[in-house]
Amino acid sequence: MSSGRLARVVGIPGAVLMGLGSIIGTGIFVSVGVAAGVAGPAVVLAVVLAAIVATFNGLSSAQLAASHPVSGGTYEYGYRYLNPALGFTAGWMFLCAKSASAATAALGFAGYTLAPFDVTDRWARVGAGVAIVAALTAVLAGGMQRSSRTNAIIVSFTLLALAAFVLAGLPTALDGAATNFDGALTGTGARDLLHATALMFVAYTGYGRIATLGEEVKEPATTIPRAIVLALLGTMTLYVAVVGVAVAAVGAGPLAAATREAAAPLEMVAGQLAVPEVRYLVAAAAITAMIGVLLNLLLGLSRVLLAMARRGDMPRALAQIDESRASPRRAVLVTGLGIAGLTLLGSVKTTWSFSAFTVLVYYALTNLAALRLPPEHRRYPRWVSALGLASCLGLAFWVEVRIWLAGLALVALGLVWHLVARRRSDG
Repeated sequence: MSSGRLARVVGIPGAVLMGLGSIIGTGIFVSVGVAAGVAGPAVVLAVVLAAIVATFNGLSSAQLAASHPVSGGTYEYGYRYLNPALGFTAGWMFLCAKSASAATAALGFAGYTLAPFDVTDRWARVGAGVAIVAALTAVLAGGMQRSSRTNAIIVSFTLLALAAFVLAGLPTALDGAATNFDGALTGTGARDLLHATALMFVAYTGYGRIATLGEEVKEPATTIPRAIVLALLGTMTLYVAVVGVAVAAVGAGPLAAATREAAAPLEMVAGQLAVPEVRYLVAAAAITAMIGVLLNLLLGLSRVLLAMARRGDMPRALAQIDESRASPRRAVLVTGLGIAGLTLLGSVKTTWSFSAFTVLVYYALTNLAALRLPPEHRRYPRWVSALGLASCLGLAFWVEVRIWLAGLALVALGLVWHLVARRRSDG
C-alpha cells in the first residue's frame, strides 16, 4: 500500500462510455416514474428543461476539468477557485447525492430483477439491492481497467435495448398520444413542473463522472470536455424518445404507480406494447444499466473520497492506493458500505429526491467555481455558468420541504466536521 498517483489509462471512447454508463440507468428506468407522479404528462417537458440546465452545468464542468484535471471534481475546483469551506461542501454534497442516487439504482436493479416474477415485496427488493452493491464493490476493488471493460459491455447492451423499446412502442404511442398527453401543458402547475425538472435533472448528472476521472484520462484538457459534450448530447436524445413513447403509450398515472409498487415502470410499459415480449429485453437492459450506474457511481464516489482523504477532510487512511491493482481499495469499500446503508431505506422516491437537492447544491458550486476561472482558461462565456448557477439554486428548493431541510442539515453537519478536522490537522 502507498499514497501514489493513479495511472492515465482512459481515452475519449472510454470516457464517453463511462459517462453514458453513469447517466443512462436510474434516470430513465426508475426516476421518470417518480417525476411522472409529480408532473403528470408534463414530465416530458421536465425532461427537456432538465436537459437545458444540464447543458449549462456540463459546459461549466468541462472547462473546469480541462483547466484543473485531477480526481475530485468540484471538490478540487472549490478549493482552487473558491475557498476551503465551499470546496469541502462540494465534496460532501457529492458524496451524499451520489450515494443516494446509487441506492436508488440498487433498488431499481432489484425491482427490474424481481418484477418479471411478480415479486413486489419491499424487503425482497432491499435484500437484492444490498447484494448487488456488495458484488460490484468487489469488482471495482479489482482495478480500473477491469471495470472499464465491464462498463463498455453494459452500456452497449443498454443502448440497443432502449432503441428497441422506442421502435416497438411507436405504434402504441401514436394511438394513445392524444389521450395521454391531454392537458400536458395546461393541467400542470409551475410548482409541479419545476419539482419534476429538479428530479429529472439528476438523471443527466452522470456526465460529472467524466470530470472526476481527471487523474486517469489521457490528454485531459481535450478528452474531458469532448467526452462530456458527446455523452450529454446522446443522452438528451435518448431520454426524450424513451419518455415520450412511455407516456404516450400508457399515460403518466400508470407509470407513476408502477414505480411506487415495483420500481420498474418501463417493464410495465413494455408489457403493454404491440410486441409484449420486449418487456424481457427491457428488464434485462434495466438490470445491466443499473449495474453500470452502480459501477460508475462507486468509482466516482471512491475517487472523491480519495481526494478528500488526501487533503485531510476525511480520514487519511482512505488515501491509500493498492498499486498492484491501481485501485484505492479502502475508499471503494467505505463507499460500498455507505450505499448499502442507504439502500436499506427501501424507497426510490426518498433516495432520488434527496439526491436531487444535494446534487443541485453541488452543481451550483460547480458553476460558481467556473465563474471564477481566469480569462485564459475560460472556454465558454460567463453567462453560461451564471445561468447554470441560477437554475441550480432555483430548482433545489422546489423539491419537498422535508427533503431540502434534511439536505441543509447535512450541509451544516458537514461544515462542523470540516471545522473539527481542520483544527485537528492544524494542531
